[in-house]
Amino acid sequence: MLTLPNILTLSRIFTVPILVALLWWPKWELGYGIAFAVYCLMGITDYFDGYLARAQGTVSKLGVFLDPIADKIMIAAVILVLTAQGVLTGPYVGDMHVIAGLIILIREIAVSGLREFLGGLQVSIPVSRLAKWKTTFQLISLGALILGCALPRWNVDLGGFVVNLPHTVGLTTLWGAAALTLVTGWDYLRVGLKHMD
Repeated sequence: MLTLPNILTLSRIFTVPILVALLWWPKWELGYGIAFAVYCLMGITDYFDGYLARAQGTVSKLGVFLDPIADKIMIAAVILVLTAQGVLTGPYVGDMHVIAGLIILIREIAVSGLREFLGGLQVSIPVSRLAKWKTTFQLISLGALILGCALPRWNVDLGGFVVNLPHTVGLTTLWGAAALTLVTGWDYLRVGLKHMD
């Protein structure tokens, strides 16, 4: 059923390769600037596909299926490319910031598997408010990391280190998202364990 909300969701999935291509060269400032605009547009469609589906009363099984997949594909693709291109590095801990991205990816896979398992038992896990905050932190984080490469001279002095402001905001919120990821992942796991023999 190709309603407007479903078309918006599909557009996010089909835009991921374009986003990945733009992120492939971290020294290409214009490419990262365009990637930031594309990323923001994808985030806007993420909001509007759900809003329109509810407002128009056109929530469909296809949309319910595709929306979380589109989100996970986008987040995973951006984290993997930024890691591969060395963007997830910073002061104090170097490339240890990759661990925050890894925590997010592991949780996404684990929760997807848990939802699939519980779906077979006719048990649904509603998205918690904390999980929505986690998603917000994730989106801000990855957007800021992309923007940092687009604006490499937007620097500030931070405790003796001259750092790129958007990049630092991105790394900080990435760890915030990772922390919320652990909390919400544990919450979902506790619910799932109640339905396991």
